[in-house]
Amino acid sequence: MEIKIFGPGCARCTETENLVKEIAATKGGNITVQKVSDFKEMMAAGIMSTPAIAVDGVVKSSGRVPGKAEIAAWIDSASGSAVQGTSGGCCGENC
Repeated sequence: MEIKIFGPGCARCTETENLVKEIAATKGGNITVQKVSDFKEMMAAGIMSTPAIAVDGVVKSSGRVPGKAEIAAWIDSASGSAVQGTSGGCCGENC
């Protein structure tokens, strides 16, 4: 799994990067955390506001610092552990 934190290096971007690294370390597994400061790469990813987080290429958050539980849920969802053991539709619901 690849997690990218987009931001120029401001305090909120650094806080977001530290939170993601902390949660990723507790989850274990093959998680790569990358900080992206290049504005061209941010624009190519559709990032208009920082800090932003993308998990496996999908932007999950932009313009705010997400909470630990939210970050953990994104990681769980991307790794499939959040839907293991469920029945029904794609997300465990009857959708």
